[in-house]
Amino acid sequence: MRRRTLVTAPLLLMVSAVASACPLCIGTAARSSAQDLEELSHAVLAVPQGRQYRVVALVKGSRTDGLLDEVLVREPAPAGQALLLARDDSWPMWVSLGPIGAQHAPLLRVLASVRPVETDRAAWQRRLELAIPHLESREPLLADIAYAQCAAAPYAAMRAARAQLDARALRAWVNDPALAARQALYILLLGFAGDARDAGLIEAQLGNPWRTRQSAHLSSLIAADLELRGVSHVAWVEDRFLRNPSRSTAELQAALLALSVQAHSDGLIPRQRVIDAYRLFMQSHEDMAGFVAQDLAAWGYWEATPAFAAILASNVRQHDDSRAAIVAYLKQSPRRGSD
Repeated sequence: MRRRTLVTAPLLLMVSAVASACPLCIGTAARSSAQDLEELSHAVLAVPQGRQYRVVALVKGSRTDGLLDEVLVREPAPAGQALLLARDDSWPMWVSLGPIGAQHAPLLRVLASVRPVETDRAAWQRRLELAIPHLESREPLLADIAYAQCAAAPYAAMRAARAQLDARALRAWVNDPALAARQALYILLLGFAGDARDAGLIEAQLGNPWRTRQSAHLSSLIAADLELRGVSHVAWVEDRFLRNPSRSTAELQAALLALSVQAHSDGLIPRQRVIDAYRLFMQSHEDMAGFVAQDLAAWGYWEATPAFAAILASNVRQHDDSRAAIVAYLKQSPRRGSD
């Protein structure tokens, strides 16, 4: 069996290391103002007053009343808007994150707090309830913060928020070239909110090998398709990706990641069905079989021990990352040496 050229690090090896954010949306945007808001110690809303800025609302940190003198501003506030100013304890001045309406102070106070752990579903639902209505807001800073909050949410929390999603708006955003950096999230959300028509359009893209090789959002497309079609469609993914010898390494990784996220989030696709798909992948692509090893170990699925041991003992040339993952799996397996 020929060895494939790896074009990206195996995405599957990242999944278990992700503490909270959905892995399908990782890397879809540069550092955001939402991250600054969460990580810096102090934030206020302030309006210009002469050469100074008057605080009109506290967002986080110690209370600051009155006027601020030392403020770095890149973009002045339009009429009727305040500036969101932030500062770390060690900074001598405040820095403007951008203009935003002062009426959003209650929303900002919640979103400025430390993100909940993945298992705190209620807290994530509260954050998404606040953020989703402001996706692609006419206020750019508010839209940026809302997007970053949604992209950071666990997969299960996104699914639970499907009733709040506007399928018509999502369709428009998915097809807007200006929003290319945000399309991974919007494709995924359309999978939660869309209908059979959306599934047909997604499958048309997935069925075009040229498009899938060019797509930076293939994992989200496959995940959205699974959400819209259900467990019966795993066989479709298996046929067109997992046992298709013409698929590139990146395409295979994308399909595996979409299945992995489903199984890790107790999603629409049962974990056992994902494991069955993984076993099929191992048989079809022995040179990359280790790409699923970390997930199988995390789930305590040790029935793959004989298959992994046989692959290592064979003459199949393994990709380095695949081989390392298989070795790690076998070291953990309680069945090693008993089969």
